Amino acid sequence: MPPSSDSSKPEAAAAPLALLDRDHSILAFNERVFDWARRDDVPLLERLRYLCIVSSNLDEFFEVRAAAHLEAHSMRAAGSSSVYTPESYRALSEAAHDLVARQYALFNDVLAPALAREKIQILSHSERDSAQRAWVHQYFEREVRPLLVPTGLDPAHPFPLVANKSLNFIVQLTGRDAFGRENDISIVKVPRVLPRVIRMPDKLSGGRTLAVLLSSVIRAHLSELFPGRQVGQFSQFRVTRHSDLAVDEEEVNNLRTALRQGLEYRHYGQAVRLEVSANCDVQLADFLLQQFKLPELALYRVHGPVNLARLTQLVDLVNDRRLMFPEHKPVWPLGLPVDGSLFERLREGDVLVHQPFESFDAVLALLREAVHDPAVLAIRQTIYRTGSDPELMGLLREAVRRGKEVMVVVELKARFDEEANINWAEMLEGIGAQVVYGVVGLKTHAKMLLITRREGRKLRRYGHLSTGNYNPRTARLYTDLSYFTADDKLTADMEQVFVHIAGQSRLAHMSRLLVAPFHLQKAMLERVAAAGEAAAAGQPARIIVKTNALTDEQLVRALLKAGQQGVVIDLIVRGACILPAQLPGVSDNIRVRSVVGRFLEHTRVFYFRQGEEEQLFLSSADWMGRNMLRRIELAWPVTDPALRQRVIDECLVPYLHDGCDAWALGPDGRYTRAENCIGPDGQRHSAQLALAQRFAYPRGL
Repeated sequence: MPPSSDSSKPEAAAAPLALLDRDHSILAFNERVFDWARRDDVPLLERLRYLCIVSSNLDEFFEVRAAAHLEAHSMRAAGSSSVYTPESYRALSEAAHDLVARQYALFNDVLAPALAREKIQILSHSERDSAQRAWVHQYFEREVRPLLVPTGLDPAHPFPLVANKSLNFIVQLTGRDAFGRENDISIVKVPRVLPRVIRMPDKLSGGRTLAVLLSSVIRAHLSELFPGRQVGQFSQFRVTRHSDLAVDEEEVNNLRTALRQGLEYRHYGQAVRLEVSANCDVQLADFLLQQFKLPELALYRVHGPVNLARLTQLVDLVNDRRLMFPEHKPVWPLGLPVDGSLFERLREGDVLVHQPFESFDAVLALLREAVHDPAVLAIRQTIYRTGSDPELMGLLREAVRRGKEVMVVVELKARFDEEANINWAEMLEGIGAQVVYGVVGLKTHAKMLLITRREGRKLRRYGHLSTGNYNPRTARLYTDLSYFTADDKLTADMEQVFVHIAGQSRLAHMSRLLVAPFHLQKAMLERVAAAGEAAAAGQPARIIVKTNALTDEQLVRALLKAGQQGVVIDLIVRGACILPAQLPGVSDNIRVRSVVGRFLEHTRVFYFRQGEEEQLFLSSADWMGRNMLRRIELAWPVTDPALRQRVIDECLVPYLHDGCDAWALGPDGRYTRAENCIGPDGQRHSAQLALAQRFAYPRGL
């Protein structure tokens, strides 16, 4: 949007360029994920999985991003920031409603019929024959009914607390209850322990894979829950609540205790969205909106189950390899020995591992060697998201048992992983490890593992740095870079960061590492400015940034200025991006593309070139304000020319020429397919598929 001007006041400074809206950009990312569910060249069960991913992503979007917009709408005025207004809420709601409607249309009109052709079907009550209905009734009586306790609403039984994203039914009843009263509304809360998708026995399936939804099972037997009453209108419903934990670390004595208490209330935060069945009675829907204090725009009438994300259970039940991607098998990193010592190899030079094309097992192998090596004295590691896989934690426990000094920095505030991290922290503390919870007011998002080993008369350090988490499961699904090193300067910097986090001491001078919130943003701004100055002086200048999100306004405006000075800039941004690319006269030299593929793009790479000088950094940080200023993050230079070229060849060049999975961002915030990327053979290529083939995977990833 061009800034307005007043010719009568020539001295007035021009208003800064309006940047793109972050929340609309997040929804636009989910549109690109949704496209994978629409693609005919994607295996059928994977299309369903992508549809579920979009649903899950939207849940998180509402849980984290919607409350501020909703509050502004409720106040009928701008909130604490002009970003949040009644108009912003209305615009986001319209976009979200449209996406949800297309999700259900795709499932009902395309995916469900395609599944049926493969003899996979979710049967509604009307589609079940008598034998199937009998089996469903038996299942209801045996597994479901004992766990259901309807709540009739009256002065003594007000509207019950409904947990975030839980399945519920609202039922309108006629007649009188056991006490002669006409309380006509009842709520049925469905326990989370019950599976949402239930497979029918083979003997009733006629050679097909048949399933029923838990909501359909309950719906078919609602009347049995209310003996002596008549069931009138009813609907399934689900409420989404604001779920971002807010704990004032300055005001609590024990962060772990405060977070655990906060987790108890997360499920009952502010309501931000209400989903009901498409045919839900208007009066029932209005009643629910009043109970949750939500406006009409927060109501989503859906043509199917109120939680599409739960249909991933159907993918797991079917598990037909014909209808899924070929199994992904990472290879052992070529730069590391299969049987020999990793310590010995790292003394020869740094090693780069590109996940998931190369195996994350190399990280576990390094830790395993450290645990069993008597010469290793200490192990220090950061934990952000490890998931439920016990192997890594088991190795740390064994290290403690063997008498090694183990220090683990556990980030308790990793969103939606708080409980798992609290449990890991308590377990490690219980066996004698030193557990540190990071720096007050900052999340520890850095990923590093440091091993100290006695070699002769001196101590030597071995390190691992990563763009991604120490999570074996996501390491098979996310693209990330692992960096193994025995470089004295780099590992000395890592040690100082651990000392800083544990002791809250002033951070020592860094030789190689860039650390947020101290140096990282400033260093990136300086390198962007240097490229701009080189271009303005007539030298060739180039910037390529690959990141998950670009929302830091200072960095965005620095990039815009550098582009105007003549720097050729390519930004590979998977998710939210607020920079309006290709805006005539403003960002002509800046291209923004997003690649959404089979694997989640997660690698952070920052490349700068001015004249003959070339620098490349890997990082744990996205170019977001929170990463630069409110987290402990790391970026480190790749100084080995061969490794630097490998990063360029594998993480930048293929993505700049992707013609299958890439989208180009326009100045209006809209993304279009980057179909103009044609290879020398006249074909469009997928960066991820090209990498898979480079690492000798089977064709047809």
